[in-house]
Amino acid sequence: YEAKVYNQKKILAVIPARGGSKGLPGKNIRPLLGKPLIAWTIEQALNSKFIDRLIVSTDDEQIAEISKKYGAEVPFLRPSELAQDKTPTIDVLFHLIKTLEEKYDYLLLLEATSPLRKKNDIDNAITKLLENEDKADTLICLVKIEHDTLHPYGVKTIKDNFVVPFITDAPKFTQRQELNDAYAISGGIYISKISTLFEQKTFYHQKTIANILERWQYFEIDYLYDFLCVESIMKNLIETGEI
Repeated sequence: YEAKVYNQKKILAVIPARGGSKGLPGKNIRPLLGKPLIAWTIEQALNSKFIDRLIVSTDDEQIAEISKKYGAEVPFLRPSELAQDKTPTIDVLFHLIKTLEEKYDYLLLLEATSPLRKKNDIDNAITKLLENEDKADTLICLVKIEHDTLHPYGVKTIKDNFVVPFITDAPKFTQRQELNDAYAISGGIYISKISTLFEQKTFYHQKTIANILERWQYFEIDYLYDFLCVESIMKNLIETGEI
């Protein structure tokens, strides 16, 4: 697909990256295979044929400087009240959209902590949503749950000191193949019509379609062991030319 097919739709891409991180301090600019973590997502976005503008939303001067160095815009620093541990991402996005003078049709959210994207993942996701724009307003990425202990029917909880099923009426099964398909949300790519985002205040609602990613793309960096796993996966994928 050529970009001109959809050039009537203006797409704003946003990478949220605040400075504070308790799980892995400085993770957004932590060196990953020769460049800061956030640089991988910036470069992936800049390779898109459809994105009209790429902005990093941050409260941190160092993140801002590194982001600009790798080609993203940082038109302003995020207010401190929108850079707290419990600040909802949706509030950050709304603040950014309202602050910008230019208007856009779609918002593409890219988490810097989910850098495991193949070369065409972003444009494939945009294309899928735009091809279905009469039916769907939002697209999120999912990864199939392959391990039966992580499947909703296999998950356990503890009640009165005893292990019990998390879903009390879950059917009994002996093999993974007996389970209905279940999926986990990947933080790699979210896309929504901006009008719907303000109306629904979420990327997930009744008119959401999915882009299915591979199992190894599920990793999201919150802690050091996540980082080490992603680093190992990316090293191998670079060698094979997949990313």
